[in-house]
Order: sequence, then structure tokens, then C-alpha cells
Amino acid sequence: MARPVRSSPADLAPGWPDTPSTEPDVETARRLALNLRAALGDRSLRTAKEATGVDHTTIADVLNGATWPDLRTIARLEAGLRADLWPTATNLGSGTHD
Repeated sequence: MARPVRSSPADLAPGWPDTPSTEPDVETARRLALNLRAALGDRSLRTAKEATGVDHTTIADVLNGATWPDLRTIARLEAGLRADLWPTATNLGSGTHD
């Protein structure tokens, strides 16, 4: 039996990534994408791939809310970019990113 298709974060958050979500999973993904955008700065996605080992298309998918990033992807991005990307629970409801 095929797995049911799960909606992407952007599908569940109109205005991705600029509009906060009341859903904790969607808001976490949105905040992570904003933190990733900030950590990338002016680096290209291909440069980020070199630093993290995460394919540039996967990085783009996370930024665009097209996918739910897994723990391995997040860990590799954090290590390679030397940045904390995972939003903390205490700031999930504030409408701003880390």
C-alpha cells in the first residue's frame, strides 16, 4: 500500500515563510527556514552544499517549504553553517525568528 501524501509546510502556511502559523509543526518548519535563510546570508546554495553536504535542491526545498526536513538534514546544515537553525519552543508563538 502506498503511503499517503503529506502536505508540505508551504501548503499549510499561506504567505510562506513570512506569515506565522498557529500550527506548531508548520511554525517550527517556517522558523527553521527563516533561520536557514539568515545563516546562509549571501552564500549561494551550491556553496552551502559544499559546506554542509546537503544537496542544493534540498536546501532550496527547505527554504521554500516544499519539504519537511529530517533530523539528518538539519544536523548537517547546522554543523556546516555553524548555526543553530532549530527554533526554540519558548519563541514559537512570538511571530519572530531566532
